[in-house]
Amino acid sequence: MAKKEVPISSLQQYIPDGSLPFVIQYLQQYKVHLTITRGRRTVLGDYRHAHGNKNHRISVNGNLNPQAFLITLIHELAHLVTFIKYNNVAAHGKEWKQVYRTLLLQFLENRVFHTDVQQALERSLHNLPASSCADTNLMRVLKNYDVRSNGMVMVEKLQEGSFFSIQGGRIFKKGRKLRKRFECLEVKTGKSYLFSPVYEVELVIDQR
Repeated sequence: MAKKEVPISSLQQYIPDGSLPFVIQYLQQYKVHLTITRGRRTVLGDYRHAHGNKNHRISVNGNLNPQAFLITLIHELAHLVTFIKYNNVAAHGKEWKQVYRTLLLQFLENRVFHTDVQQALERSLHNLPASSCADTNLMRVLKNYDVRSNGMVMVEKLQEGSFFSIQGGRIFKKGRKLRKRFECLEVKTGKSYLFSPVYEVELVIDQR
């Protein structure tokens, strides 16, 4: 996994305007070793606690837009602070949610997010999900700030019966919505899979 250390002076390019002083405060206070990684499909960021002669380590995907990057960084900082305060507790339990809420509030109070992102975060404060990916409304708003590859579209934007492909070339047919996700049929195997409404796929026009 390719990683690069990020000098504090260049960190501004990854986060929203006005947030740098608060980010630097936390990174310096907890002596965080921050690295930027290439995009990972299964995780947006991670945290590893200090041990031996190594500092606390946080990595965040470098392909995230600034709004999503900052939210992910705050998420991982919450893991760090939770570890310091409570040591071994549930990864996304009540202690982490309390710490994450406190950290988020500082950034929300200083209005560093765009208005629509700010509002989506404020709505989620009463029951923070373990991942921003699990908050469909927040993900929908955040994706407005992504630079999309040509042909990429969210599943919820496709008409029922449309065909689409995902990374790796597997092709699916979009079906009906079941509660919060769409049931989609893999063409090759005939197996059903559930897709998040905001999962990005590539439309397949010709299935002959």
